[in-house]
Amino acid sequence: MVFSDLFFIYGFMTVVLILYFLCRSTVQKNIIVVIMSLLFYAWGEPTYVWLLILSTTINYLCGLAIDRFRDRIPSKVFLALSLIVNLGFLGVFKYSGFIVENLNSWFGLGLSAPDVDLPIGISFYTFQTISYIVDCYWGNIKVQKNYGKFLMYVSMFPQLVAGPIVRYSVIEKEIDRRRTTLNDLSEGLVRFSIGLGKKVVLANNLSTVVDTFFSNGGIEYCSTTASWYAVICYAMQVYFDFSGYSDMAIGLGRILGFHFDENFKHPFLCRDITEFWQRWHISLGSFFRDYLLYLPIFGHRNQYFNLFLVWFSTGLWHGASWNYIIWGLYFGLFILIEKKVGKKKLKKIPTILMHIYNKLVIIVGFGIFYFEDIHELATFFKSLVGLNGMGLIDSEFKITFMNNIFLFIGAIILTFPVFEPIRRLANSEKSKGKVFIGNLLQTAICLSLFLFSSILLVDATNNPFLYFKF
Repeated sequence: MVFSDLFFIYGFMTVVLILYFLCRSTVQKNIIVVIMSLLFYAWGEPTYVWLLILSTTINYLCGLAIDRFRDRIPSKVFLALSLIVNLGFLGVFKYSGFIVENLNSWFGLGLSAPDVDLPIGISFYTFQTISYIVDCYWGNIKVQKNYGKFLMYVSMFPQLVAGPIVRYSVIEKEIDRRRTTLNDLSEGLVRFSIGLGKKVVLANNLSTVVDTFFSNGGIEYCSTTASWYAVICYAMQVYFDFSGYSDMAIGLGRILGFHFDENFKHPFLCRDITEFWQRWHISLGSFFRDYLLYLPIFGHRNQYFNLFLVWFSTGLWHGASWNYIIWGLYFGLFILIEKKVGKKKLKKIPTILMHIYNKLVIIVGFGIFYFEDIHELATFFKSLVGLNGMGLIDSEFKITFMNNIFLFIGAIILTFPVFEPIRRLANSEKSKGKVFIGNLLQTAICLSLFLFSSILLVDATNNPFLYFKF
């Protein structure tokens, strides 16, 4: 079950909200959230509900043990046990086939690669439990002694299968005490509608353009212009798809009384690559920053090795394929270069040049992200500079570009914070007239997005979010 599905919107979500708001106490509301979250997960992944519950149970018990033996050796043992179990689950279900295939390729071992399906959302909920355990060990949060509340934290359906990665500290107080105000309800519905529009109106249509040029080995026949056009469309597709899901998750959380942190802050407005990663998939970037970058794994004097580890891990987190590792190290290299150059020198470079530099790096990076086949990736690089023998421009590009020109221009415009002035107007404290106009515009836009998206979904047969596979 996905958010951008008519059954979820008009069926599941409606039932959840009715049951949720019929409950008077927070305890009752928590029970509804747990039951409906497990049902939500089981709807799309019935085989691996046991894995989600097992992971939750082990981490819950390890958290209790860490608190029980705080500042003593057993607490380190249970921390290590939790990390081994969490990373072990990821290793078995996400990377075992990749590891065996590479061992066979390198050493000719002839091992049988395990045929293991990837459980939906395992990368997201595993990182949530890791952050919880480490924060418990560091004393940043109080251990959760109620298993039901901890299960709700891990399994909460708005962010369960594709993030954002919600820290326990962010919703710690709201687990026990929360209420949904009219402002929460309004903001939540607005956010959900915007996210739905991003996914259905923009991402889904951009994916059709990308598939025209890149799917089924199409890169072999792409002209230089077509390759640049398709990869720019893909960069925007990923952005609208994933930020759309995050918007919907944050909106649903807000309706239920939870305030999740932002996961995207208009990343294409960045001035350099470092800033891009401060705006893109913020929950993942902050996870690696807080739990890996500053740990003295290689010693305090080897910060560059830690930086390498972070970006290797960032790439590997996204998938069991070499292109993701290359992608992570690619961005890590540019961040290292910017780190060596220094912020003061970067600020002296004209803004227009910095934007040209970072957009080229980002767009090429999305090409690396797309092509899992290394041969196709090499062909993609050749096509960008006209070395694939397909020329500068082709007729298919001309036709596709003209047929989708308004989609392309609209997508570019909507990477900017165009809704922010309206939101500020709606939240103005100085003028009731401005608030009325802002709310009217906001309601009209969101209602239009909601209805238009619903119409587009009527004939949709397969509508998954890209980050479900990660």
